Amino acid sequence: MLKWTARDALQRLAQEKTDFARLIEKDVFDVSLYKPEKIDPQTPHARDELYVIASGSGKFFCAGETQAIATGDVLFVAAGVEHRFLDFTDDFSTWVIFFGTRPQKPAH
Repeated sequence: MLKWTARDALQRLAQEKTDFARLIEKDVFDVSLYKPEKIDPQTPHARDELYVIASGSGKFFCAGETQAIATGDVLFVAAGVEHRFLDFTDDFSTWVIFFGTRPQKPAH
């Protein structure tokens, strides 16, 4: 069994000085923690994803709509859809679960 707590994942982000840490990586899903600083620069992804808000609050822009979000909310984003977090609190972080077949990397 593999277990990650939000505290463990946040410590890893701090140690690695990054805003995104992939914690579990499998062929059909990945689990990560994302803690953007001030601005969320995301662009559309090649796989469907779920966000589970681990802490904080803010707004979420997805497919032309904006909604308020808070700890415990679950959000679905289909592959290729424009989305990002806006006006989030300093303590904001979210679990990110990418799922579906991983795109193949081009052979060299």
